Amino acid sequence: MRGRLISYSHLMRLDKPIGTLLLLWPTLWALWLASGGFPQWSVFGIFALGTFLMRSAGCAVNDYADQDFDRHVQRTKNRPITSGAISGKEALGLAFILVLAAFLLIQPLNTLTKVLSVFALAVAIIYPFTKRFLAIPQAVLGVAFGFGIPMAFAAVLGLIPLVAWILFIGNLFWVIAYDTAYAMVDRDDDLRLGLRTSAITFGRFEVIAVAMCYGLFFLSLLLVAYLSQLSVYFYLGWAAAAVCALYQLKLIASRKREACFKAFLHSNWLGGFVFLGIVLGLGLT
Repeated sequence: MRGRLISYSHLMRLDKPIGTLLLLWPTLWALWLASGGFPQWSVFGIFALGTFLMRSAGCAVNDYADQDFDRHVQRTKNRPITSGAISGKEALGLAFILVLAAFLLIQPLNTLTKVLSVFALAVAIIYPFTKRFLAIPQAVLGVAFGFGIPMAFAAVLGLIPLVAWILFIGNLFWVIAYDTAYAMVDRDDDLRLGLRTSAITFGRFEVIAVAMCYGLFFLSLLLVAYLSQLSVYFYLGWAAAAVCALYQLKLIASRKREACFKAFLHSNWLGGFVFLGIVLGLGLT
């Protein structure tokens, strides 16, 4: 039983919280902006726990979809489904339970938020399969990882203002940037297996493409700050996040697997600094 519990925890990536954090940061940005500061504790708790549940469910669906590919990749061949520790049906059953728990969690929220959650679920389910036919599946991941933004505004305000969509689009470019760095780690394996990723599509211009995505992301944040009337203290966090982006570009410029993976993990700091900037911009005048 202990071994199976460990396998289930690995399926949910409890040992690798980076995905949950990268999903959580944009949601927190949106919650603070929509609330004009710290949101209600109940809303904060719902979104924080919901982020964890949906990311865990997404990992289970992803591993189910990729099980025939994962066994041929050194980094993923020991994942629970691929190694046989958990069956595909068990993974789908776990995903269903996690999604159901997430849906029950948002019942106190308004109808618009619930409707958006259905679309968020659909995108999360579709994403793992897009690596078979889309040139840049990271764009679909960006939509999935950004759905917390309109949902947060909808939960707090009952509507989705323009600033929410600007933040959503900006976050889309951020996801493409850091997940391209992640895709660079497995590029050789993905080419051999016939999968498609942004790292393959961008080819030898992948570092320039990532830099452009970062540029669009940081420009969108400036527009968000202007529309939200954030104070100048916001730019402390914005500048620190920009330094993180430059550091990550330096890492991936080597095109070495270890460096690219380090750049991906470092994205957590970037998201955290943006959040710090928003908190400072709202709380200090």
